[in-house]
Amino acid sequence: MLVLRPIEQTDLPQLQQLARDSLLGVTSLPDDSERLQEKIDASVASFASAAAAHGPESYCFVLEDLDSQRLRGCSEILATAGHDEPFYSLRNRHFTSASRELNIEHGVPALSLCHDLNDHTLLRGFHIDAALVRTPFSELLSRARLLFIAAHAPRFAEAVITEIVGYSDESGHSPFWDALGKHFFDLPYAEAERLCGLQSRRFLAELMPQYPIYVPMLPPAAQECIGRVHPDGQEAFDILEREGFETNSYIDLFDAGPTLYARTANIRSIAHSQIACVQQQTHIDARRRFLLSNDALQGFRAIVAELDYQPDQPLPLSPAMCAALNVVNGSPIRLIAL
Repeated sequence: MLVLRPIEQTDLPQLQQLARDSLLGVTSLPDDSERLQEKIDASVASFASAAAAHGPESYCFVLEDLDSQRLRGCSEILATAGHDEPFYSLRNRHFTSASRELNIEHGVPALSLCHDLNDHTLLRGFHIDAALVRTPFSELLSRARLLFIAAHAPRFAEAVITEIVGYSDESGHSPFWDALGKHFFDLPYAEAERLCGLQSRRFLAELMPQYPIYVPMLPPAAQECIGRVHPDGQEAFDILEREGFETNSYIDLFDAGPTLYARTANIRSIAHSQIACVQQQTHIDARRRFLLSNDALQGFRAIVAELDYQPDQPLPLSPAMCAALNVVNGSPIRLIAL
């Protein structure tokens, strides 16, 4: 059985292996033991905190195979983007110029460096074992974070965002980076992303142009990258789009990948998840697949299971399901259909 749980100190070696296998552009998963240890420390402290409002907390989750004790994926929530340093993006909006004499009005799309998305909750660090791509466990790894937000709403903002990795080719070249960022840093795209993972994007963002970049002046290949999802990032995009997230006018600073946005209260797994009480029993008449979680903090657990759920009735769970979720008869369970 696969279960999603908070990361622990003993997970460092396996987390670093996940980082090595992750998609280029997932800068929150650097292949560096010191930075990953800092991530684990911050997450453990966040789960242990008594936070009553969203602040600097970060919550890192891992997907563990209970039989082999192998980690098969990871994902993260940053309670407040831009809490410790500005969260930089590129805003993609039209600039309109007009001439009364000629009776001409013309709009030109332009990219402007900004940190408009500060103070939003940020989903990041999504990575899953290649063998589990496009299985229910991808849904578990992504959406269980939303059930955690539902259970601990005061810890998170009124809106949630995520950056989806933008296009780069098989050799790691990004046409957008080559057309824009590379002119300000003599670095290939992969190296710029690596430095962001090891340090922060702030030092790179501060050297980016402070004036609007007119999109038509970029090469066609770079323009085509704006809002384009990397093929390996499409599943992460699709899952959250089904949750009600939408693209907006913001893109990633380096690869122009899209930013997704949703009001927290409108996210499907938050708005429509239900609470039921556990009734442990040996035989389960499985009729539909559900995402289940307890509402604990440090002891948070989530699984995928096939159940026969009837609203306003006890929820039948097998002993193995109860053990995976750390629940007993009468415990509350949050669930939503897959």
